[in-house]
Amino acid sequence: MALDRWIALVLLGVCLTYGYAAWFTMDASLAPFMKRNPIWPSTFPKVLSVLGILTTLVILLGFEKGEAKEADIDYHRLTEYHLGQALLLLGLMVVYALCLRPMGFLISTSAFLILGSYILGERKWHIMLPVALIAAFSIWFLVQEVLGIYMRPLPGFIGG
Repeated sequence: MALDRWIALVLLGVCLTYGYAAWFTMDASLAPFMKRNPIWPSTFPKVLSVLGILTTLVILLGFEKGEAKEADIDYHRLTEYHLGQALLLLGLMVVYALCLRPMGFLISTSAFLILGSYILGERKWHIMLPVALIAAFSIWFLVQEVLGIYMRPLPGFIGG
């Protein structure tokens, strides 16, 4: 079986587990007044699980395949790809998740965007810095002020 189908098979298992949790376990702990609402907290996870299952089935059954192209991933030549960049980005995502609470949203998100673009090969600091700062501040402003969901903008020792 091709590499993309193995990945789709693993993702199918994840989507089935996620769907089981969304359909059967999340709704059991709802308060009685919330059970009358048309949209529950589990609505979006249910939609995501169904879309994920359908997408992985399309890949597993081969409906998206046409004829093989040069752009397809050949798992026999995996060492020829930029695995270092991919692994560094995955590590950076883990560090970002761990630093989000103690460092605050603005600092950790800006650092993640700057370091991520540097790992991917961007070297124009005069573009990276403003884009990362504007993106981090814009997302924080939308979530904090527009949606009303509190996110610690700065570390606790600075006053976040």
